[in-house]
Amino acid sequence: MTRKIKVMMVDDEERFRETASTLLTKKGFETTIAGSGEEAVSIIRKTPHDVVILDVKMDGMDGHTALAEIKKIAPETQVIMLTGHGSSDSAISAHKLKAFDYLNKPCDIDLLAAKINEAYSVRQTGASQTEKKVKDIMTTIDNYSSVTVNNTIKEAVLKLMNSLTDLASSDMIRESGHRSLLVFDEQKNFVGILRIKDLIREARPFYFALPESSKTDSIRFSHVFTSGWDGLFTIQLKALADKKIREVALESPPMIDENANLMEVADLLFKTKRTRLIVTSGKKVVGILREQDLFFEIVNIVTR
Repeated sequence: MTRKIKVMMVDDEERFRETASTLLTKKGFETTIAGSGEEAVSIIRKTPHDVVILDVKMDGMDGHTALAEIKKIAPETQVIMLTGHGSSDSAISAHKLKAFDYLNKPCDIDLLAAKINEAYSVRQTGASQTEKKVKDIMTTIDNYSSVTVNNTIKEAVLKLMNSLTDLASSDMIRESGHRSLLVFDEQKNFVGILRIKDLIREARPFYFALPESSKTDSIRFSHVFTSGWDGLFTIQLKALADKKIREVALESPPMIDENANLMEVADLLFKTKRTRLIVTSGKKVVGILREQDLFFEIVNIVTR
């Protein structure tokens, strides 16, 4: 039989802690209650717990002090702060004291249960110690092809082709090729990314991008003459070749800190519907993290 997760609910509001404890018990947790920080610390000294749900603002020993004491006595116990008096400063302080998470009241019981299960999994697997950070899976700036805004499209195309050719002839099996270039200005500030997709977009005549309502009357019958497009691709690209990159609209992917965790990466990629992120260290761009980089780590985690 699977051992139940042992949870302590610490809150100086009797009605709240009793109700929360009852709901958590119904969710399958083995629950204990404490009415103060002092009581919680006393219980932890005698009886190990997997997870502690700890109110921040309590009479006597407050939540932050209780958190520090609990971590001294039982560092492996995961603590979730649950408070009706949340603030950024309080959350930052709790993070520094190694709280697992910081939630505001009222808190949905399913969300709280999910957080307890996550905290327990971290305790059991040590995932927080073994999971990589962004900097561990990104491609560093030195290993990514780049150009400046003053380079021409022709120069960019040749650089892209060279990077793909070099990779094809190397033994870097993991690398699937850089289908884009990092673009910097004269002061070496990051400007954006030039993608193969951008080259394809720029090859199309400007009127292809006009709203239908703007071009309907003028080119009402043009669809009959698509054979007139023969050679148009070549004409457009020849004209594009000498354009400066500064004249092209560039993608500017979302930025993420090199020390961010992989769930932040997954969430940001999904929410923004992007396939790459720019990695920063302070104000400096230090690398790029692509969707496939995260996939390789998915493979590592799932198969190891």
